[in-house]
Amino acid sequence: MTLHGWASLPLLVAPIGASAVLVFAVPASPLAQPWSVVGGNVISALVGVTAARFVPIPYLAVGVAVGGAIFAMSLLRCLHPPGGAAALTAVIGGPAVLGAGYAFPFVPVGVNSLILILAGIAFHRASGHSYPHRPIPIVGHELTASGLSVPHPADIDLALADLGETFDVSREDLDLLFRRVEFHASKRATRQTGAKAEMR
Repeated sequence: MTLHGWASLPLLVAPIGASAVLVFAVPASPLAQPWSVVGGNVISALVGVTAARFVPIPYLAVGVAVGGAIFAMSLLRCLHPPGGAAALTAVIGGPAVLGAGYAFPFVPVGVNSLILILAGIAFHRASGHSYPHRPIPIVGHELTASGLSVPHPADIDLALADLGETFDVSREDLDLLFRRVEFHASKRATRQTGAKAEMR
């Protein structure tokens, strides 16, 4: 499938297939959120086009493109693994891709990414999932006071910084998870206290 009049520039690009896996299979992942998908793919393709233009040795251009894409996505907080493939495609995609130059990151990469996001929103709305993902507290389950302490979101940020690793879960999801842990721990403690009182 090609775009007519643009030297057979492909209408669909392979990295979008990998993006679709993230959007439809793991919609809660930070890597699958709209800014990650659109920003990650477009920015990576821009880096790839730049590497293809200014690095004359193809094998070196590939490394510069993918490495630069990872750096740019991390810096702009839109890390998206298929973006690496978008950068690679910009370098080794053949004459049509190279001839398109800086248009390639926007058409077809940007257009593909936007269509995918719209399809993802429609699908997850129909299936009752949250996308773009937002942590949603469970209705009807109020937290009760207990001896446990739920970490403050700022403390979660500090702990993540201490570890120095990138995790495929957001701070908000961790906060909600800790609150659910406290809720169930409180319920268990209440049941145990009641059982001990009945045994007396």
